[in-house]
Amino acid sequence: PQHKCAIQKSCPQNSFAFRITSGAANVVGPSICFNDMILMSSVKNNVGRGLNIALVNGTNGQLLKTNTFDMYSG
Repeated sequence: PQHKCAIQKSCPQNSFAFRITSGAANVVGPSICFNDMILMSSVKNNVGRGLNIALVNGTNGQLLKTNTFDMYSG
């Protein structure tokens, strides 16, 4: 069976599924999946070099904000 965010097993009741994958140089970009919805990815053009962060409401799972922090340039 396929589970949310393509994780290996289903999550317990009253919890959210998430998967965070790191990028590989300039070849594969990072992505953040939350409850079977892609929040950040190269396809959405909202990721960058450094830290990629998605702020999600922990009660209802609603995406509040996304941002990137370039740690290389300071």
